[in-house]
Amino acid sequence: MPRRARAIRREIPPDAKYQSETVARLINRVMMWGKKSLAEGIVYSALEIMEQQWSKEPVTVLEQAVRNSTPQLEVKPRRVGGATYQVPVEVRPERGLSLALRWLVASTRARAGKSMAEKLAAELSDASQGQGITVKRREDTHRMAEANRAFAHYRW
Repeated sequence: MPRRARAIRREIPPDAKYQSETVARLINRVMMWGKKSLAEGIVYSALEIMEQQWSKEPVTVLEQAVRNSTPQLEVKPRRVGGATYQVPVEVRPERGLSLALRWLVASTRARAGKSMAEKLAAELSDASQGQGITVKRREDTHRMAEANRAFAHYRW
């Protein structure tokens, strides 16, 4: 992070099929080694699987999954007088979206068996219903922030 000026946020263009910036960010998060067309295929296949399962618009299910897995609070280490405290801080919306997508993809990769598209569809379905590994991780983050609420006065 630069010390002088604010970092300029790069504008991510929406994806071609659904015209959604969230889908484009998910594609970029799934992508490995610059293989964007492969990542697009995985995400679009997962969204098609979700559309067949839910018979709803898959982007709305994705938005709900991201909303359910976005943290509101997190802890950041703060060193005060030789001791390191875990200080709870609020999460900015951009960082919350980034964390939610990162956790969704990580928990998708951790699932056993099946293709990546099927695992992603299953994880997004679970997250949209308020369950699954990603939502549990968000709740753990909130629980940790709540437990360290006594150190909130060290916030900077």
